[in-house]
Amino acid sequence: MFSRIKSPQQLIAESGADLEGHGLKRTMGLFQLVCFGVGAIVGTGIFVGLADSVAEAGPAVVVSFVLAAITCVFTAFSFAELGGAIPVSGSSYSFAYASLGERAAFLVGWCLLLEYGVSVSAVAVGWSQYLDELLHSLTGLRLPEALAAGPAEGGVINLPAVVVILMAATLLVRGVRESARATAAMAVLKIGILIVFCAIGFSAFEAGHLSPFATEGMAGITAGASVAFFSYIGFDAITTAGEEVKNPRRNIPLAILICIGLVTVLYCAVALAAIGALGADEVAGKPAALSLVVDQVTGSSVGGGVIAFGAVVAIASVVLAVMYGQTRILMAMSRDGLMPRILERVSPRTSTPVANTWIVAAVFAVPAAFAPLDVVVDLTTIGTLAIMAVVNLAVMVLRRREPGLGRSFKVPLYPLSPVLGIGFCLYLIWGTGWRTWLVFACFLVVGAVLYAVYGRRHSRLALTPAADAAGRAAGGA
Repeated sequence: MFSRIKSPQQLIAESGADLEGHGLKRTMGLFQLVCFGVGAIVGTGIFVGLADSVAEAGPAVVVSFVLAAITCVFTAFSFAELGGAIPVSGSSYSFAYASLGERAAFLVGWCLLLEYGVSVSAVAVGWSQYLDELLHSLTGLRLPEALAAGPAEGGVINLPAVVVILMAATLLVRGVRESARATAAMAVLKIGILIVFCAIGFSAFEAGHLSPFATEGMAGITAGASVAFFSYIGFDAITTAGEEVKNPRRNIPLAILICIGLVTVLYCAVALAAIGALGADEVAGKPAALSLVVDQVTGSSVGGGVIAFGAVVAIASVVLAVMYGQTRILMAMSRDGLMPRILERVSPRTSTPVANTWIVAAVFAVPAAFAPLDVVVDLTTIGTLAIMAVVNLAVMVLRRREPGLGRSFKVPLYPLSPVLGIGFCLYLIWGTGWRTWLVFACFLVVGAVLYAVYGRRHSRLALTPAADAAGRAAGGA
């Protein structure tokens, strides 16, 4: 028995997803949506996290990236099907509401605070590292340690991380058209920078650097995949734009699949170029690893400075795209009464949720300022994997409950594909380690308490007995 299920038809009707949305304007075409997806994905995970993945897996990190990509591909199929069938801003939160009920939806939304919100903090910390590298390449100076790192890393406050979050919030409140244009420009630039990096890295490629290949065995590859998975987080943010995309039933599935394919090829090439150029030992655990590779290969800090500049732009675009996704998730939850109503208010002047955006910026500037990168990355990874498992399950539930639902894209090899998606998610969760499981379990308990204390009592679905009864009947079917 599922509690308080909101049908896909009700979600679409309430959001106006087939019309103009809840005060939101349809301004993004397929190209802008793909750029938005690339903007949300490519950033700290590859520019900073590559070194951590290499430390776990050695040269076999390429296999780790492929393993993480396979997990994403199966889940991307599920997101593509649900994003085309239910094109609303709520993304996986709305998909869970339509399939597993309100309680599960609230917990998914709670986990999305990790995926979107906490990852903003992680990304901002990575931005700070590359900003320091860029400053050093241009002037020979470094940012003051007290203002460029949190207490756990020997500093006082990571001020640049806070600044990039506030800059992104400023752009977001101006309007989605301006944000989409900025994201598209930055996405094109960072892809170009990574292609240049690959060209430089492969020019110094030595096959001997790949031997021995799997230095830590399968356990190392799995651990590396769990870390590398962070590099793919963000493709599901495409579905949060459901109410601001032109022809969403066609463009959302297409954008998801294009982004995953493009990013996977790019990541594997970057990892292979970096290790082939310097060797795994030289790359592992190094901050601003890509700049280091270029500096060593070219014998000059100029090339590393160019990479650092690309990273600064790339990571800033991730902050922008992920913050956008977070505000739209909170907007959808607020619309359902599960979050305070201030989060759903849209400015009539800019057609953006202004208060929502500034609240998100203020809240997640705190961990960006004080938390170390590895802590927020681990939590973000396990929260995202849990959400992806739920989305794969939602596809199977809705196939059974809503066989007549209009689906512009269908998961191939159903039901094998979503089952494998769940299996790979659980496998990577296993690789995060028991400490991360424990922290995540505590996080879920807090979410369950918040739902019982606030969400269940303020739910707007609970105030419509007829809809609630229909949802329960569907849940018992």
